[in-house]
Amino acid sequence: MNIQALMQQAQAMQKQVEQNVESAKKTLAQKEVQGQAGNGLVKVTMTGRHVVKRLSIDPSLMSDEPDMIEDLVAAAINDAVRQADELHEEIMAGATTGMGLPKGMQGLFG
Repeated sequence: MNIQALMQQAQAMQKQVEQNVESAKKTLAQKEVQGQAGNGLVKVTMTGRHVVKRLSIDPSLMSDEPDMIEDLVAAAINDAVRQADELHEEIMAGATTGMGLPKGMQGLFG
């Protein structure tokens, strides 16, 4: 195999990876995860790109201490971020499958 053919193959693979990554990013922007805390008293809906879409606080919490409500909101957001990160890893791994990239390299494209 000559060097020119190898370079063309590498460019084609790069273009395919770029297209797959762009498609994965669009998918992540549309998919949603829901984090929660306090047995569902606080819920956060977030996209796979970490955009918070909704925050729901059960009305029964409104009479509680503000510190507790703040802690539950933070916990629900952290739960949603964890889920969004897992979704991101899953989708981005799919975008680079078959490209021969070493494990952990998928994160470079997100």
